[in-house]
Amino acid sequence: MAWLALEGTCLVTVAVSLIAALTATQSVAIDPVMSRPECRSDGLVTKKESTGESEPSVEGASKAPLPILSTLVQTHTLERVVLSETEPTPERFSNLLADRATASFIDLDPRLLTLLRTLIKQYPHARIELVSGYRSPKLNEMMRKKGHNVASHSQHSLGKALDFRIVPEGATKGVDPLVLEKLIRKLGWDGGVGVYPKKHDWFVHADVGRNRHWKG
Repeated sequence: MAWLALEGTCLVTVAVSLIAALTATQSVAIDPVMSRPECRSDGLVTKKESTGESEPSVEGASKAPLPILSTLVQTHTLERVVLSETEPTPERFSNLLADRATASFIDLDPRLLTLLRTLIKQYPHARIELVSGYRSPKLNEMMRKKGHNVASHSQHSLGKALDFRIVPEGATKGVDPLVLEKLIRKLGWDGGVGVYPKKHDWFVHADVGRNRHWKG
């Protein structure tokens, strides 16, 4: 009987050990299906696993860019800027036409940029050469003293005038300034329009001042 009691004690001991080991194993087991959520900086949580759903698209990423209307060419610096319905911004346009003597600039009247966008639609793929935009009083007076045909109180110095030419694709010379003048008036422009049809002054002037015309 003694050996039976001893054997029973051993069996109990083994059983207790097995139960303890099983309990320890269960306490450190990790559920293979679930994963720890990842904390984001905004306080929300997301799972690391892919859910199989497509990621939301970035707003505007799939939108096609607006068509390019033309290229603006600054004739003094040869800088080129794309012209579309949204580019350049008014600020960029004003900077592009800064005074060439002092590099200063002011905000140009937005109607000037609108005029270019409207005009160029009559000449697809043509480029627009910008001859003059903002003109500081210093530069204006200097040009006047050198005999240039500029007004002493120029609309350029107010940021309300633009000199330019339109050069069709493949052409070496711009559209006749007299033709551009007629087109500008046809579009309903009620400001000043001056034409400069000379060999070295082949451009048209447009400003938002009073309605007037001249030939330089």
